[in-house]
Amino acid sequence: MSVVESVLLSIPQPYRALAIKHRELVKFAVVGGTTWVIDTAVFLVLKAGVLESKPITAKVIAVLVATIVSYVLNREWSFRTRGGRERHHEAALFFVISGLGVAVYTAPLAISRYLLDLQVPDVSMFTQEVADFVSGQILGVLAGMAFRWWAFRRFVFPDTDVRRQVEEPTGRD
Repeated sequence: MSVVESVLLSIPQPYRALAIKHRELVKFAVVGGTTWVIDTAVFLVLKAGVLESKPITAKVIAVLVATIVSYVLNREWSFRTRGGRERHHEAALFFVISGLGVAVYTAPLAISRYLLDLQVPDVSMFTQEVADFVSGQILGVLAGMAFRWWAFRRFVFPDTDVRRQVEEPTGRD
């Protein structure tokens, strides 16, 4: 029994049926959570070090690192039964859409810093850091994930020309 099957069978009904029904979304969310941790760690390390005065650059680099991991995990796990394009074409579409996603991800941080002036010396260092975290790591990530969920299903991993069908556990005995 796979790890996924074990986890699904441990979820009580009716939540198990809901998780199975929306398993792509659940997997996408798990990948998103994993890449959020990667994104956050890279962003905070860069912003605390070599890119202290360049939070947008730090955010772009963090999103790009997380995007590479996201492609591998989404292709091999979240959307493994979708799509049928040649890998280079699929990867190109994934990275184009993810590139557009970078704009969506960074927009709240740019608005916070440069439109609302939530930066030192206009606000305290603490306020700046909280605003950067909320706008970059929460609002930006939520907006970016919603955009990517829609675009990946529509353009990168469509239902047509599926690669292979994999039997998922139903949770029924």
